[in-house]
Amino acid sequence: MEPLASKIRPKNLDEFVGQAHLTGKDKPLRVAIEKKELFSFILWGPPGSGKTTLARIYANALDAEFHELSAVDSGKEDIKKIVARDSAASYQLQATGLTKPKVLFIDEIHRFNKAQQDFLLPFVERGDITLIGATTENPSFEIISPLLSRTRVFVLEEHTENEMEKIVRRTKMTIPKDARDWLIQMAQGDARQAITTLETAEKLYGKITLDTLKEAIQSKHLRYDKKGEEHYNTISAFIKSMRASQPDAALYYLARMVDAGEDPKFIARRMVIFASEDVGLAQPTALVVANAVFEAVNKIGYPEATINLAHGVAYLAQCKKDRRSYEAIFEALDDVKKYGNLPIPMKVRNAPTKLMKELGYGKGYEMYPGRAGDKESYLPDKLKNKKYLK
Repeated sequence: MEPLASKIRPKNLDEFVGQAHLTGKDKPLRVAIEKKELFSFILWGPPGSGKTTLARIYANALDAEFHELSAVDSGKEDIKKIVARDSAASYQLQATGLTKPKVLFIDEIHRFNKAQQDFLLPFVERGDITLIGATTENPSFEIISPLLSRTRVFVLEEHTENEMEKIVRRTKMTIPKDARDWLIQMAQGDARQAITTLETAEKLYGKITLDTLKEAIQSKHLRYDKKGEEHYNTISAFIKSMRASQPDAALYYLARMVDAGEDPKFIARRMVIFASEDVGLAQPTALVVANAVFEAVNKIGYPEATINLAHGVAYLAQCKKDRRSYEAIFEALDDVKKYGNLPIPMKVRNAPTKLMKELGYGKGYEMYPGRAGDKESYLPDKLKNKKYLK
């Protein structure tokens, strides 16, 4: 059965709610659609902000052959099937208007690794396909430069509460005000989540109330929304398990995130932070391993990247822990905020000119003061006796 979100999906820009900076009068996407301008672009925005809908509206308006893939479970072979016909001949036919242009929409395009994105490049370059990518991650970091240079990037914003109310009303469901207000707050601008929650409540309980909505959101497919409580609970448990040197618990929470489709680079980034924040000086190679895991994940992608993540997690969880460098820098930052720019001792100031040397800049400083080192503190006078790294 077709999901409600799909049933009520807007068919044109006049039905579309939100993103007025792109779809309003004289705004770029509306102009492109009205002029039937064919070009590749990336839609970057939070979940449920209308990326898929805008892609469909664009393809519809240009009377294009629309193909949709998800980067989570697609790869080179799927792309090959779409561009299977003789590319040069297809392009010539498009140019003469004898065949429809091909629009390839790739949801979560940031999940494609570098090799997969490289594979896309010549098809976009030759005009065999018009690419529309959708991503929740910053394209500057997630999309390879050659592909990014051949596309325009449109930034989508979270739906406002007023926009969410309009979208909820499109369902034509009877919703008490307290339930509607709660749903709009809970969804945080994610239209798809709001509609799906309504649909689930209706199916499970036959009516929509505040209580049935709260029950419905516990269904599995909503529990790990990337902006929801379960997301933060799971990543918190993951970090704390590694911190407590419990590899089994850490691997379990890793498995939950992988199973829920969490971005592997998000997990790997947290591990790089953990390597310095929690392992720190106890085992400096932890940062090397965590960085290597991040690089591997970036190159390989799911599903094989799961193995790299597990390797890193098992290693980090078993490392000795030392938070001294982490605590030291934040204590130093507190003093910077508290005291501002305290005068730097003359001994360690830079002395590039004769006048500065005459004024005492750098006086008494020795680059290599012997094995014992320089016993005089280089800290500002007000902090002479301060110890950050304890």
